[in-house]
Amino acid sequence: MAINFKCLITEIPPQEGLVKVPTERLQTGVALPFNVYVKENNVTKKIFNKGNVLNKVFLEILREKGFDNVYINREEIKNLELYLTQKKPKPKAQDIKIAFNNYSFFKEKHYQIDKKLLIPETKVNFSIYNLKGFELNKVVDASINKPVITEQNILELEGDFVIEDKDIPLYEEYIKSLPEILKNLILSKEDEKILKNLIFKENSKVLMKELLKDPRSGEKIKKVGSLVDNIINKIIEEPESIYSLLTIKGYDYYTYTHSINVGILAIGLGIHIKMDIDQIQKLGIGAILHDFGKTKIPHEILNKQGRLTDTEYQTIKQHVLMGYELIKDNKNVPKESFTAILQHHEKLTGEGYPYGIKDDEIGIFGRITAIADCYDALTTRRPYKSALTPFFALSIITREKKDYDKELLKEFIKMLGNVR
Repeated sequence: MAINFKCLITEIPPQEGLVKVPTERLQTGVALPFNVYVKENNVTKKIFNKGNVLNKVFLEILREKGFDNVYINREEIKNLELYLTQKKPKPKAQDIKIAFNNYSFFKEKHYQIDKKLLIPETKVNFSIYNLKGFELNKVVDASINKPVITEQNILELEGDFVIEDKDIPLYEEYIKSLPEILKNLILSKEDEKILKNLIFKENSKVLMKELLKDPRSGEKIKKVGSLVDNIINKIIEEPESIYSLLTIKGYDYYTYTHSINVGILAIGLGIHIKMDIDQIQKLGIGAILHDFGKTKIPHEILNKQGRLTDTEYQTIKQHVLMGYELIKDNKNVPKESFTAILQHHEKLTGEGYPYGIKDDEIGIFGRITAIADCYDALTTRRPYKSALTPFFALSIITREKKDYDKELLKEFIKMLGNVR
C-alpha cells in the first residue's frame, strides 16, 4: 500500500545546532534521553519523542524510509554518550509493583485537566496535583475558602495536571468562566479558536468521566448524542478544528479522554469520506461509547503497564461484550452504533475479538473505530512508554495492513494532515 507519510512527521524550524547520528547506532530496549530528528528536503522533522523505547520494528521502518542518519540537538551530546554506552537498569519487581499500585489508585481518584486552560494570574478554588510517572505532588493548594492565583512557573512543570474527583464541579465552574477571562487577553484569532476548542473538549471529557462513573445513566447517555452533533458541526464548519480538538499527546492515558479522541477521529473520518450526516451521527455515538465496558474491568488491569498475563488479557477482552450489555436496551443509542462497540477489536484477518469475524463481516463503523482506537492508543503516553509520533504510529498500523481496511487507512492519513 503506497502511503505518503511526509505530512505526518512533525516539522520544526531549521536548526543549525544538530549533530548527525548513524541510525544503526540507535539502541533497542533503552529509553531515548532526547528527541530524535531527520532531515528531508532541507526540512528538519521530529521523528521520535524523548522517552520513546525503540524496538527492531522501529529501526526497520527507518531503514525502509531511507533514513541512514538521524539528528539530535548538539546540547544533548553528553546524553548521547551515556545512551550509547549504558543499558537502562531494570528496577526491582517489588518497587515496580508498589509504584504501580499507587499510580493506579491515584488515577482512579483524580481527573486529568488540560494545563493550557490554566491561565496565568487567574484564581482557582480547587487544588491541583502534578502526576509525573508514578509520583503525585500537590502544586496548587486551593479551596473555595482559599482561592489561589496560578503562576506561570507552575504551568511549566512536566507531567499531567490532575484534580480530585470531588473538585470536578468547581473545575466546571472555572471552565464556564473562561470565555469572560479570554476577553481580557490579547489573543490572535487562531489562538482564540484553539482555546475555545479546548474548552469544548474539556466539557466533553467531564461528561465522559461522569458517564463512566454512572454507565446506566440514561440522561448522560442522551447527552452523548448532542455532543456528537456539536463535534460534527465544528468539524464541518472548520475542518482544521480537529487538530485542536484532539488532546495533545503529552498526557497519560485516561479512558474518558481516549473515548472522546476516538469519537473525534471517527467522526472526522466519516466527514472526510463524505458519509451521510445521519450515519456519521450513529458512528460518533458508537465510537465515543466503544470502551464503555471498561467500567466493569478492574482498574489494576486497565492501568497495568507492560505485558498482560493470559488471564488479564482474557479479562480485558470482556469489555467489548460488557459495553454492549450496558447499553443494548438504551433507546438513546441507535442499534447501528452497536457495530462500533462490538467490532472495534475485530480484524480483517479474523484474528480479532470477541467473535473472530473477518473481511466483509466487519461493518464500516467497526473498521473506522478500529483504526481510530489503535492510532489514539499508540500516540498516547504511558508511565513506561512515551507517546509515539503520528508518523510512527501510522507506520506500525500500516505494517499490520492486513488487519485494517487499507482504503479507510489511506483516507485517515489524508485527514490527519498536519496533526502534531
